[in-house]
Amino acid sequence: MAVDFVFLDSGTGGIPYMLHLLKKSPDSKCVYVGDTANFPYGNKTHEEVVKCVIDVVGKIIQRFNPKVIVLACNTMSVNALDVVRSIYPDNTFVGTVPAIKLASETSKNRRIGLMATKSTIEHPYNQDLKNHFASDCELVLQPAPDLISFIEHEAFTASKEECIKAIEPSVEFFRKNNCDCIILGCTHFLNLADLIQEVAGEKIKVVDSVEGVVNRALSVIGALRGVPAEGVAEKTAGCAEDFGAQGKAFPSFNTLYVTGFTDKKDENEYNVICKRFNLSFGGKL
Repeated sequence: MAVDFVFLDSGTGGIPYMLHLLKKSPDSKCVYVGDTANFPYGNKTHEEVVKCVIDVVGKIIQRFNPKVIVLACNTMSVNALDVVRSIYPDNTFVGTVPAIKLASETSKNRRIGLMATKSTIEHPYNQDLKNHFASDCELVLQPAPDLISFIEHEAFTASKEECIKAIEPSVEFFRKNNCDCIILGCTHFLNLADLIQEVAGEKIKVVDSVEGVVNRALSVIGALRGVPAEGVAEKTAGCAEDFGAQGKAFPSFNTLYVTGFTDKKDENEYNVICKRFNLSFGGKL
């Protein structure tokens, strides 16, 4: 069966992106790949990130030859998107970058928090985004490796109280720095986006890139098919409401693959994820 989209992340981060696309376009055939053998990406050098992405993208193309590959990972995108586009010119890629433009449109006091991996935060691409879209804003930066690790290894089997405890230090950092907007600059955070907003409260707005990335992905595949992006979604919009927040109605051909587990506990975590979102587990890529 032909694959429309492959969503690629270092682990669980890109799952909310794939699920959001499926809500908009339920007939889309999707595969998810978590490069778990190389998690975490955030502490890798630019060269290490590029090598990992080139390797896993090559395997994806060889196995699935999808119409579109979505790098549903900010660290992958800022470091390797241009590289894979040059190495695989016959394939179509969509990247993910921090929602600095959206945050600028949202912030009232012009103090914006960016929570991401160390690699993403230190990349000059963020400064370019700030200069273009938020030049009058102060960008407060915070790498959050502990929260990213918690989401990857524990969040899906943790209690709400445990998740809140993991979230609170990062939110408090931005609160003390008088930020009225927090950018979720690592896709892992979207797995806890509602809870992060709950902890942040009404005075701090939490923003992410999921809507923009999904709309771009649908636009790209629409262009490949010769139809506008809204046409891709509208063809199946009538049944979109049947797909609940837990994804229980998603078609079984949407399959999740990993590149390896270093801990038995992680395998259990991914089994829980697949069951929760009705994804088939494809095993090791």
